[in-house]
Formats: sequence, C-alpha cells, structure tokens
Amino acid sequence: MNKLRAASLIFCIALFMSGRISAGDRRQDRPKIRAITAFISLSTSDYKLELAKTTHALNIAKKKFEQSGWVVETIRITTQPFPEFVRGLPRAKALDLLLELDNLAAGNYEFNVGPAMMKDSDDPAMMDLAAEFLARAKVTNSSAIIAADDGVHWETIQRAAHLVKYLSNNTPHGQGNFRFAATAMVAPYGPFYPASYHNATGSKFAIGLESANVVLRVLSETKGVPRQASGELSSELSRYAREVEAIAQSFGQQSGWEYLGLDPTPAPAGDISIGAAIEAYTGHPFGSSGTLSTTFLITAAVRSVQAKQVGYVGLMLPVLEDETLAKRWSEGKFSIDALLSYSSVCATGLDTLPLPGNATDDQIARILGDVAALASKWHKPLTARLLPVKNKYAGDISDFDDPNLTNATIQAMP
Repeated sequence: MNKLRAASLIFCIALFMSGRISAGDRRQDRPKIRAITAFISLSTSDYKLELAKTTHALNIAKKKFEQSGWVVETIRITTQPFPEFVRGLPRAKALDLLLELDNLAAGNYEFNVGPAMMKDSDDPAMMDLAAEFLARAKVTNSSAIIAADDGVHWETIQRAAHLVKYLSNNTPHGQGNFRFAATAMVAPYGPFYPASYHNATGSKFAIGLESANVVLRVLSETKGVPRQASGELSSELSRYAREVEAIAQSFGQQSGWEYLGLDPTPAPAGDISIGAAIEAYTGHPFGSSGTLSTTFLITAAVRSVQAKQVGYVGLMLPVLEDETLAKRWSEGKFSIDALLSYSSVCATGLDTLPLPGNATDDQIARILGDVAALASKWHKPLTARLLPVKNKYAGDISDFDDPNLTNATIQAMP
C-alpha cells in the first residue's frame, strides 16, 4: 500500500513538473512586445509637462505587462506632424525646439514627430527642416507620405529622395536614414516606427508585437501543409494577441488612455528572423520559388488574428534588421524587384535596404515612385526605408554601427 501511494505521489509530481515545464516553454515561446506607443498632441506652452505625463503613463503600462511575464522592448511617443507644432516659428527656433524634444527623449523613450509632408501642397521647406534636424537628432523618427487616398504624391517623392541623399551624406555611415521612412497608404496610429503618425487629439496608445519567433515555430512544425500552417499560425498569434489585449484594455480603463489596438505584424529582430521562418517552411533559401506564396500565407494568418487591429497588419521584411534576410541579400538571392513582388501580397515595401552611397536623387526617387505606385494601385500600406551607405559602392559591405542593423553586401542599382 505504501509503495502504491509512493508511486502515485511520484506520478503526480511528474505531471506537475511536466505542466510547469510546458508552461515555462510556452512563456519562452511568447513574442516580445516591440513597442507600447502613445499618440499625443503637443503645444509649445506645456510640451515638457505633457511629455512627462505621457512617459509616466507608458512606464505604468510597461510594468503591467512585465508583471504578467511579458518582455517590453520600448516605450514610444508619437506627436502630431511636426509642421503643425512649429508653425509660425522662425526656422532657427523651430530647429532648436525639435532638437530640445530629441534631447528630452534620449534615454527615456523613442520619439516620432510624424510626417514632414502629408500631401504635395504642403510646405516643402518642412522637408529641408526635417533633413537638417534628423541629421543632428539622436533618437527621433520622421516620415513623408508619398501616396494616400488622393493618389501618388510625386512632388513629395522628389523631396523625400533629396532628404534620403542628404542624410546619407551628412550622418555617420549614412545611417540617419534608419529613422526616416517614405510611407504609402499607411493609416494613422500604427505603433511601429518610423511610419507612425496620427491626425487627431486625445491620449491614445497602441501595441506592436515582435513575433517572428512564433511564425518560425509554427512554420517549422507545419512546413509544406498550407492550410494547417495558416490555421495554426492564426490560432497562436490570436492567443498571444488576446493576452496582450486584456492587459492593454485593463490599463486603458484604469488610466483613461484610449486603447486603439495592436499590430500583429510579426516584426523580426536580428536572429529572431522572419526570413528563417519562411525558409523553414519552404525548405529553400529566401528568394526561391515559394517565397511569395509563403509571405501570402503569413499575411493571411496575421489578418485573421482575433483582436482589435491597427497598423500594417501584414508582414515585414526589413533586410538589415533580419540576419537571414541580410545574408540572402549579400548572396544575391533576391532583389529590389523581388521585394516589390512580395509587397503585392503583404505589407512590406522596401525596408532597411542598403544602397550604394553614390545612388543619385533620381535613382532614389524612381524607387520611391515604384513603392508609391504599387501601394496606390492595391490600396495597401507600404513603406520605403532606403539606406545609401556613405562612401560604399556595389560589392562593398556596409559599415553601419547601429546595433539594430546587420551589415550586408551592397548590390548594384538596378
């Protein structure tokens, strides 16, 4: 009898420990929260107080997620488009104010001052101001809208190309362009940078997930079986999204901040690779046949996530933020045109794309025009974050020293 009880006890302990291990494994499998992003409007009279209050609220939200076992990588603040904020100020004072905002953000939160131009009729001087500011800023992001419901913004494309070239020439290694994006058909209130912006008032926030690890796990287990892969990926992403949503809604109710939703786009980071996930599913290097259909599969699963959604809601393929993508780019496995073809079925565009340092304004503008035309044709959000590498040419390896970027071989311009 004692032996039977002892055996039963051992069996129960084994079950308990197995459950604990499984729970631990599930927690390890969780995606990270890439960003908790607040959307606020500043005035020149009390911006320091408003930023301090927002930072305090974001840190409370961050703590709530961490208490539930989530890893939160960044808290972020996105303001109204900065031309509204600096309107009426002399250029020198406007620049000083923007640089002060950048200093306030450094070491405390990531910061975005929205688009310099939202339509072709906007003041082009704001693009010149943005170029000078971003060349001197430490942490601030900005953007320009090159396509929207009114069509392609051809004048803004030319201005954006000039800004990209300016930052390439006037920041170390040209990496100032990491904090600037040309955006097309991107809706407001996305939590991911640099395309984040808003066009309303009030205290609002959204969540961005870093869930390429979930995609890798699911596609590794279901490779070659599209329906199973799509269904299980949707289920897993939805499970995590519901956990995030419950915490976010609770914080919103307690704080008075409006929860806008989460972007379930599976953002990669370094060795947490969406490229590796696609390769695990296809069994072939990224860029091979099957890459496009797999990006479609992932995007469909992301869009079916059962949660309040905001932002891209698709798939990111940031070449230099993903170690596998950077390796395949260096090997010449895919091209700009290939990325544009993948963009027809997912929200990617041309993100963190290394270009030769001698790329001209005209060449950059033509690439931006392709992104804008594709986004406008299919009415889908795309961005371009182009990184001409200062003093580097086709065949050279980029020399970025930003920890978010993986260096890769620069390909010749098409």
